[in-house]
Amino acid sequence: MDRQLVSRTVCLHRRAEPRRLGHAGRRVFARLSLALVAALSLMTAPTVADAQEKVVFATNWKAQAAHGGFYQALVDGTYRKSGLEVEIREGGPQVNNRPLLPAGRIDFLMTGNLLHTFDNVRNKVPTVVVAAIFQKDPQVLIAHPGQYTGWEDLKKAPVMLIGRDSQFSWWQWMKTDGFRDEQLKPYTFNSAPFLADKRSVQQGYVTAEPISIEKVTGVAPKVFLLADHGWSTYSTTIETRPDLIQRKPEMVRKFVDASIIGWVNYLYGDRTAADAMIRKLNPETTQDELDRGVAKMREMGIVDSGDSLKLGIGAIDAAKVKDFHDKMVKSGLFKAGEVDLSKVYTTEFVNKGVGLELSRSLKAKGR
Repeated sequence: MDRQLVSRTVCLHRRAEPRRLGHAGRRVFARLSLALVAALSLMTAPTVADAQEKVVFATNWKAQAAHGGFYQALVDGTYRKSGLEVEIREGGPQVNNRPLLPAGRIDFLMTGNLLHTFDNVRNKVPTVVVAAIFQKDPQVLIAHPGQYTGWEDLKKAPVMLIGRDSQFSWWQWMKTDGFRDEQLKPYTFNSAPFLADKRSVQQGYVTAEPISIEKVTGVAPKVFLLADHGWSTYSTTIETRPDLIQRKPEMVRKFVDASIIGWVNYLYGDRTAADAMIRKLNPETTQDELDRGVAKMREMGIVDSGDSLKLGIGAIDAAKVKDFHDKMVKSGLFKAGEVDLSKVYTTEFVNKGVGLELSRSLKAKGR
């Protein structure tokens, strides 16, 4: 019904007096009244586009399997069904999205691990973790097959190829466990030195370097996941600002819930469209690498293990956060008392079992 017809109906409605109309007239009057109500409802109801709340989410690197659940929620409409119009901004070697969150230029940020948030809290930068998508940090040490029998044996390695940033983070923790600076050599994100020295050990990301090394050598390297040996941080956390939680808690809840569902579907459902988007955004990655990356995440329980099996993906446990914090204090990265853990994270939006039923259903189908 157009506005002109509505206007005529309103005028007639105002001028007509039902008590002066006959039986037929009253029926016409009733129909016109219903038409008026329907027309006004259509005119005032928000459209689908109007209902979408715009959200900007930034990642910390180029699109890859380790970001897959977020792209899944984008391409399969999960974010949109939640009432959100989400824009995902990639990170990369020349892109630093971290300052954009406290500056208010983005709404959510994907961070590497809890060290980043600890540092923010120490420096009074207003950010807070609202979900921990990875229960285990994907950082690994990589060795040639047959060289080292276990974690303790790695302490005998003559060469540890470790990147500069890692030398000032988890390497400091490893030193409290018996590793030595004398072993260090810089890792420049080129595996050639590792491949040339059978006794060397190289750092990596479980969904990246082990896969690329196997493609070159034809043999799967020995992989040691730091998380399985005491590196207890969460990873791929979702950060936002405390003021956004106060002003728009429902928006935060929708984004976290939809991201969780996205990760369930990416790990256990049909991820064809999400993988296509990732390959388009990052042409350097291949479908084989994405397939292997997802397989590694599932095999090693990166996303879905421990607390997430009972509480849902994204679960956060206060005891685990404290354990990691205490290890960082012991490692000398932080001083006791300088990080208020109550400001590091909130469990307001996780630990509610979101996605568990869907996960069970998809696993039963054996995807």
